[in-house]
Amino acid sequence: MTQVTNTPYEALEVGQTAQYSKTVEERDIQLFAAMSGDHNPVHLDPEFAAATMFKERIAHGMFSGALISAAVACELPGPGTIYIGQQMSFQKPVKIGDTLTVRLEILEKLPKFRVRIATRVFNQRDELVVDGEAEILAPRKQQTVTLPTLPAITIG
Repeated sequence: MTQVTNTPYEALEVGQTAQYSKTVEERDIQLFAAMSGDHNPVHLDPEFAAATMFKERIAHGMFSGALISAAVACELPGPGTIYIGQQMSFQKPVKIGDTLTVRLEILEKLPKFRVRIATRVFNQRDELVVDGEAEILAPRKQQTVTLPTLPAITIG
């Protein structure tokens, strides 16, 4: 099990950064489709995707959004963070096998524990694939928590 310590509002500083990385695997695409209900064939059907402007299957756009959520929830500010809003602009397609890195930067501390965060996702070639900004409620106190281990998930 992994232990994570959050950064409470009072300890956050404008310009503070963090990052979170994950390689997109076939299983991720299948699980995201099953969980979200988004069965668009551009994500799941190689023949269909070959006839699109992408020429191959791509990851769901909101998969990158989920990685941003993971970065905010587990890296900066970390556990106890509450999302208020997220703006995203998709710049390039994400392909199976791409390694994505979410880069977070604290932009502004607002009243009532609110914080603006730049949320950018880059691929392994350091190309911007998602540009965005989040507004969150930061944790009020520092905590160290143990992240739960998830059970194995089978797609049948």
